[in-house]
Amino acid sequence: MSIDPRKIPTTGQETGPTNPYHEPLDRQGAKLDEHTLNEVRELPKRFQPGSRSAVMPALDLVQEELGYLTPAALSQVAEALQLDPGYVEGVATFYTLFHLQPVGKHHFYVCDNLSCQLAGAEEILEHLKHSIGVREYGEVTGDGFFSCEPVECLGACEYAPVMRHGHRLHYDLTPVKIDELLAGLRPNSFLDRREAVERPRTARREPRTT
Repeated sequence: MSIDPRKIPTTGQETGPTNPYHEPLDRQGAKLDEHTLNEVRELPKRFQPGSRSAVMPALDLVQEELGYLTPAALSQVAEALQLDPGYVEGVATFYTLFHLQPVGKHHFYVCDNLSCQLAGAEEILEHLKHSIGVREYGEVTGDGFFSCEPVECLGACEYAPVMRHGHRLHYDLTPVKIDELLAGLRPNSFLDRREAVERPRTARREPRTT
């Protein structure tokens, strides 16, 4: 079995090896479109020749487009960067900010390191789970909107407790701040209702009478 804490299987008695690169093509998940693949192919130009530093930004691109890293997309990245597929998979499984399973449309990373723990990170995590309606970290809400997980240091200890959502850090968190953030992200939030009001509608025609 895999030593990855997320329990990604690498062997199986019934089906034989289940390494994602040995799965049938129809079970390897979504693939990247050609536009994103071209972006991946351009990444090595930013680094020294022979460097493998393009892997992490490439995986960022994949996760940005697909929401998580599918085996098919990992294979595409390996081919595009001309790297061993095992190395690309190793990077993907080592860093917890990369996801090998689907997550919510809005996924929250709450720092659970020492500084944030002392500032109340555990309370924030429990409040967040309760507020979005999940019992376990990594669990996705029924509508596919929310999920959350604790992570290691986000590099903003002076603003503890800290959470990352999308590409933005939220500082000095409190339960009230969490509730305010969620209120604006939920379906049918104020912004959604405002767009519905402002969106022009086609005039409805009354049936003609003869």
